[in-house]
Amino acid sequence: MNHKETQVKKLTQKNDELENYFRNTIIPQLYIDSGLIIRKFTPPAMKQFKLVPDDIGKSVHDVVNNFRFPSIIENINHVIATTEILEKEIQTTDLKWYQMNILPYFKQIDNKPDGVIITFVDISIRIKDLKEQEKLISDHETLLDTISHDIKNPLTGLLLTLEMLNNENAETPTQFKPLLKVVENGVKKIQNVIEELTNTRKQQHKYQAIDELLNFENIIEDVRLTLVDVINNSDASINCELGVSEIFFSRRKLRSIIYNILNNAIKFKSPERKPEIIIKTTKEGNFTILSIKDNGIGIDTKKQHDVFSKYYRIDSSIEGSGIGLHLVKELVTSAGGKIFVESEIGKGAEFKIYFKNK
Repeated sequence: MNHKETQVKKLTQKNDELENYFRNTIIPQLYIDSGLIIRKFTPPAMKQFKLVPDDIGKSVHDVVNNFRFPSIIENINHVIATTEILEKEIQTTDLKWYQMNILPYFKQIDNKPDGVIITFVDISIRIKDLKEQEKLISDHETLLDTISHDIKNPLTGLLLTLEMLNNENAETPTQFKPLLKVVENGVKKIQNVIEELTNTRKQQHKYQAIDELLNFENIIEDVRLTLVDVINNSDASINCELGVSEIFFSRRKLRSIIYNILNNAIKFKSPERKPEIIIKTTKEGNFTILSIKDNGIGIDTKKQHDVFSKYYRIDSSIEGSGIGLHLVKELVTSAGGKIFVESEIGKGAEFKIYFKNK
């Protein structure tokens, strides 16, 4: 067997292996060459995107509507041009979510890019879980905060009053002292329960706040996916300029901080324009700064301190509990950081969060 025959045999074997792989893969997957011609696809891809065997050999342009994702050709061209792997969470027009991976496909002979392999993994359930998790975390934070401030503090004052009334030197009728003791014991039991809820439960909670090395882009993407309906309904655009890509912080806390500010940026949008939000990260001294700037209705200078107060609402006609920014400030300051807002009425607001580097 000469060299040419050997090469043909190897190529045939490789092609057979590729065919076998595509036939038996359980996820939607396509092979598209550098001319944007569909060469192969898996059976799940046929089912998911309503492809038929006759679509092999066609241009992607002919079946682009099947994918229900308008920028797929642009993404394919980018990978072919740069040979960089593209990983992207996308939502198709039928409102399903996928983890789309586009990988450059190299020729066996000269190792030159000859197209792309595209895989789609359905992550719709994950997006639903993210939304439920964010609600659970928000409810948990609100509960702990309410218990700590709205119940714990008044109980402490009540207990001090009872101790004064029960004091032997106080002019309290003798027959009332046993009753006061019973009330005092009851209040102390309630205090113990509250201590367990605010201390033990914090330590054992499912979403325990453990610091770890986090990627800002990943956390922002998680929040964006959680708020996808709000973003789409408002036609908001979110642009990131991340000068600092990583931070050592609690995943749960960082998500809550970004979630609350981003949600507010869209919620308090101007009726005169579409929401435009810019997220930046920079470094300054011993702090990593996260900036979230919007073009919404803005905040009056006199009210900029009040927005971090508990239950304060900028506009009572807009739905909300008034606790979001208060919790954000608590999360930031308890970690040694600080938060500021710069704003003008009608010109939007910029929140700057200073995270102390560890």
